[in-house]
Amino acid sequence: MSSNLAHSAARGAFFTLGAQGAKIILQFLSVIVLARLLTPHDYGLIAIVLVVVGIGEIFRDFGLTSASIQAPTLSTGQRDNLFWINAGIGLLLTAVMYFLAVPIEAVTRQPEIVGMVHWLCLLFLLNGLATQHRANLARDLRFRAMAAIDVSAAAIALTAAVVAALLGAEYWALVIQQLTSGVVVVVGSVLAGRWLPRWYSRAHSVRALLGFGWNIVATNLLVYAGSQIDTVLVGLKFGTTPLGLYNRAYQLLMTPLTQVRSPMKNVALPVLSRVQQEPARFDNYVTAAQLMLGYGLGIPLVLVTGLSDPIVRIMLGPRWLEAAPILGLFAIAGLLSTIAFVGYWVYLSRGLGRQLFLYTIVTTLIKAACIVTGSFFGLIGVAIGFTVAPAISWPLSLFWLSRVTPMPTARLYAGAGRILALTASVGVVAWAVASTVSSWGSWPMLLVGLPAGLLTAVAFLILPTYRRDLQNLWTFVRLMLKRQPRTA
Repeated sequence: MSSNLAHSAARGAFFTLGAQGAKIILQFLSVIVLARLLTPHDYGLIAIVLVVVGIGEIFRDFGLTSASIQAPTLSTGQRDNLFWINAGIGLLLTAVMYFLAVPIEAVTRQPEIVGMVHWLCLLFLLNGLATQHRANLARDLRFRAMAAIDVSAAAIALTAAVVAALLGAEYWALVIQQLTSGVVVVVGSVLAGRWLPRWYSRAHSVRALLGFGWNIVATNLLVYAGSQIDTVLVGLKFGTTPLGLYNRAYQLLMTPLTQVRSPMKNVALPVLSRVQQEPARFDNYVTAAQLMLGYGLGIPLVLVTGLSDPIVRIMLGPRWLEAAPILGLFAIAGLLSTIAFVGYWVYLSRGLGRQLFLYTIVTTLIKAACIVTGSFFGLIGVAIGFTVAPAISWPLSLFWLSRVTPMPTARLYAGAGRILALTASVGVVAWAVASTVSSWGSWPMLLVGLPAGLLTAVAFLILPTYRRDLQNLWTFVRLMLKRQPRTA
C-alpha cells in the first residue's frame, strides 16, 4: 500500500508538471503569435471580462473540488449530489453574468463588452459541469488523464484562436479560445471519468462538505482580493503606464509559476488526505514536497532574478526595461511563497477550512500593509512590499499550523534554510557572471549567466546534506518513471 501510494504520488507529480510545462510552452506561443495578430485593445477587453469571471469562478466551484478530494470517504450518492450543486451554481452564475453585461459596459464604456460577456458567461456552466468529474479523476489519482485533458484543451483552444484571428475575428478570437478550452475540458473529463451522475437525492447528505466548501470560498475571495491590491493601488496612484510595466512583469513570471504550482494540489491533496492518520508518513510526504517545490522551482526563479535584465530585453523588448527589477523581485516573492505552499496543502488535506480562512485574513492584511507602505517609495517600493509580505507570512504559517495540527516544523525550517542558502548563491553568481559580459548584449549575458548559476547549484553537492536531498529527489524521480507492477 505504501509503495503503491508513493508511486502514485510521484507519477502524479510527473504527469502534472509535464502537463503544466506543455501549457506554459503553449502560453508563450500564444503570446508570440496572437500578440502579432491582435491589438492591446483586444487584450484589454478580455482582461476586463476575465476579472469578473475570476470572481464568479470562486463561487462556482464553492470549494467543492477540495471538499470532494479531501473527504476520507465519499459515497456515489454524495458525488452525484455535488455534481448537481456545482452545475446549478454554474447555471445561476451564467444567468447573473449575462444580465450584468450592460452594467459592465456602462462602467467600462466599451460597447464590445456586452457581446463578450454574453458568450463568456457560458464558462460558468461549462466549468460547473466539469468540476466533479475532474475532482473524481483527482480522487482516483488519475493524473495522466487530467494532464492529457489540460494539454489538449490548451492546444486546441490556441489553434482555434489563431485561426479565428487570421480570419479577422479580432477580440472574438480570445473569446473563442476561452470557450473552446472549456468545451474540451468538459468533454475530456466526462469521457475519461466514464461516470454519469444520477439525480440529486436527499438521502445522501453533503452538509459537512458544503460547510468545508464555504470556508474555502471565503478564503479564496480573500486571496483574490489580496491579489488585486497591488494592481488597483498602482493603477490609482501611478497611472496606466507604470501599471502596464508592473502587470507585464507579473504576468511574465507569476502566471507560469501559478500554472506549475497550483495544479500540484491535485496530486498532493488526495495523497496527503490518505495518510493523514499516519503521522510519520504524513510528515515525510510534507517535507519531501517542500524540497521538491523549493529546489525544483526555486532554482529557476532565482535565475530569473539574477538574469532579469536580459530576460526582459529578450522577451518584452528594450522599451520594457523598467520592468526588469520588478520581475526580479517577483521571482524572489515566488520563491518565498513556494516554500510556504505546502502549508496550504496541509490545511486542505486535514479539513482545516476555518483555520485557513482565519489565517488568510491575517496574511491578506500583512500583504496590504506591506504594499501600501511600499507605495510611498514608488513603483519599485510596491514590488518590494509584494516581496516582503511572503517573507513575513511564511514563518507565521508554520507557527499557525503547529498550533492547530501536528507538523514537522523543525524539519520544514531546516529544509527551507538549505533551499534559501543554495538559491541565493545561484542567483548572485548568475547575476555577477552575466554582468561581466553586459556590453556584449542580452543573449551572451543569458548564455553565460545561466550555466554559471546552474554550476553553482551543482557545487553545493559537496555538502553531505545537499547530497541527501538530491538522493531523496532522485528516489522521487525514479518513482515517477518506474512502472508499477500489477498486483494479483
